[in-house]
Amino acid sequence: MESGLIHIYCGDGKGKTTAAVGLALRCAGAGGMVLICQFLKDGSSGEIGLLEKTENITVMPAPENVKFSFKMSGEEKTAAAAYYTKRFDAAVKAAQGYDMLVFDEILYAVDSGFVPLENVLLFLKNKPAAAEVVMTGRAPAPELCAAADYITEMKKIKHPFDRGIKARKRIEF
Repeated sequence: MESGLIHIYCGDGKGKTTAAVGLALRCAGAGGMVLICQFLKDGSSGEIGLLEKTENITVMPAPENVKFSFKMSGEEKTAAAAYYTKRFDAAVKAAQGYDMLVFDEILYAVDSGFVPLENVLLFLKNKPAAAEVVMTGRAPAPELCAAADYITEMKKIKHPFDRGIKARKRIEF
C-alpha cells in the first residue's frame, strides 16, 4: 500500500483553494474517495456546488454567515474556536475510507486560534496511512511545515484588490 503524503498550499496569493480542488478532482477522477472540509468559509464559493455533485467527493456542509476573524468580538471568537475545533474533529473521525482529505483554510484557522495546532499535528501523525492530506491557508505553523511533504507558496505579485476591485463571482468565489 502506498503511503499518503501531506501537502501545504500557502501564501498571500490567489490559487490555494483552486490548487487543492484541482488535486481533489484528479484523485476523484482516478477513482479515489475525497473528503473536503472548509474552515472560515460559508460554502458559497462557485466550486462547492459542483464538488457536491461530483462522484467520489464528499463536502462537509459549511456554516452560513461566516465573519472574518478580525471582525469578530471576543465572544464570537470563542464560539468560533469551539465550532471549528468540533468541525476538525468530525472530519478526522470521518477520515477512514478516504484517499484524500482536503482541509481548506485550516492553516489560517490554526493561526487564528480556532483549531488547536496540537490537534492537527496529532491527526497528521496518526492519519490513515494511505490518505493524502491537503491543507491550505495563510501563515502555516512551522510545525505543520515540518510535517509536510509538499509546500507550495502562492505569492501575490499583483492583484486587482490592490486597485479597489472587489472579489468577483466565478473568479475569486
